[in-house]
Amino acid sequence: MNFEIQQKITIKDVLSQTRALISYNEARILLQSVLKINHAHLIAHSDQYITLVQIHTFLSLVKRRANGEPIAYILGECEFYSIRFIVNSSVLIPRPETELLVDLALEKISLNLPCKIMDLGTGSGAIAISIAKHRPISRITATDNSTDAISVAKTNARHLGTNNVNILQSNWFDKLEKEKFDLIVSNPPYIALNDPHLNQKALNFEPKIALIAGEDGMECIRTIITTSTSHINAGGWLLVEHGYNQANICNWLLKNAGFSNIFSCSDLAGILRVSGGRYMPNF
Repeated sequence: MNFEIQQKITIKDVLSQTRALISYNEARILLQSVLKINHAHLIAHSDQYITLVQIHTFLSLVKRRANGEPIAYILGECEFYSIRFIVNSSVLIPRPETELLVDLALEKISLNLPCKIMDLGTGSGAIAISIAKHRPISRITATDNSTDAISVAKTNARHLGTNNVNILQSNWFDKLEKEKFDLIVSNPPYIALNDPHLNQKALNFEPKIALIAGEDGMECIRTIITTSTSHINAGGWLLVEHGYNQANICNWLLKNAGFSNIFSCSDLAGILRVSGGRYMPNF
């Protein structure tokens, strides 16, 4: 980045000079954050002059993005299910495809009847809080093994005024004793240890504990499915997000664990992304 230090430079000019480093859209988002303006204002006032302090702040953010750091970490927030969540490098950035898990969960939860819900590996709390916002009379318990992630999730719940979520530190079900739920959801780590996708620069900034699940990527999913039957009420549902090639093994694990009504559902890209089943034990 070789900017001439000028007393006056416009929004249009400063954006033009970063195009060789990051995309225009990314630069626009970062500049809007620095100037505390929206997209409409930026377009309407592209000839507006900005200060040298604002330029230097903007360039520091551009440098971070050019080095591969995700926009969400740079800004400290991201949108998920039309809600803005605080995020940092302690938690996985919520993905658009994970909204499918929330959609399917909401289909299983009545608006008019209270339901006990568990979100395993909550991270930022995005899934649990999104469900809680749409099902206010239900009670959601959200767990994560990372104390740093728990701190982020609790901050989000407090900031968003979500009172029907209980967030606690636990390695999956370990601290829940014999508590049972009507619905269990999880977006666990599901990337294999040597998966080439891990070479993507952006993933270097995200917590590996939230991405990698053993040699085949199934370690966490196996644990969740095989242990969930001790924590799910008869007639309750388990919904798990997984990788693009893991639907078949998930369905097999669900069947072996005693689930019925087993299904897999595709995300907007046509990739089988969530599998689930209903627990109907034989009495």
